[in-house]
Amino acid sequence: MRLVLLGAPGSGKGTQAARLKEHLQVPHISTGDLLRAEVAAGSPLGLQAREVMARGDLVSDAILLGMLEDRFSRADTKGGFILDGYPRNLAQADAMDALLTRIGQPMDYAVQLDVPVELLVERIAGRAKAEGRADDSPEAVRKRLQVYENQTAPVIEFYRAHGQLTVVDGVGSLDEVFTRIIEAIAPEKAVG
Repeated sequence: MRLVLLGAPGSGKGTQAARLKEHLQVPHISTGDLLRAEVAAGSPLGLQAREVMARGDLVSDAILLGMLEDRFSRADTKGGFILDGYPRNLAQADAMDALLTRIGQPMDYAVQLDVPVELLVERIAGRAKAEGRADDSPEAVRKRLQVYENQTAPVIEFYRAHGQLTVVDGVGSLDEVFTRIIEAIAPEKAVG
């Protein structure tokens, strides 16, 4: 099973990805983790990324896509994977789709965790307070959520147009949300 988790900051993507990884027995691929690992390993793409980041620039889609292609070529992804944090915009969604088509591993599902904005603000503010971070004021969080919405809305429509989008209510206990995801993507693997 190949799936991408979509959702605003605070929607629970990372938490659910970790649970899905265990349940589906496929790797969880976070582009942030992948980027850090490639830079630390000193791979050719990692060295390119380190140069870009040293200049204070964002790593290009081409470098990230190259890292993902390399990651998808490893044996542990043959049964599928869970992508978290990518694609973030329409250009990335198009490029990812082309890559997966070329390597014969088309995306099965894009799961959007749907959580109301006010609950997201509450969750992120609570997390910031617990971690002692002052940079997550409600106003700053709302601004980040608006940027996310503007960039990601076309990605959601991309997957909807391709018949791959499933929207899951992201409100409730971790177990409730997890069960909804499994029932939406793999009812034969549902728990309980």
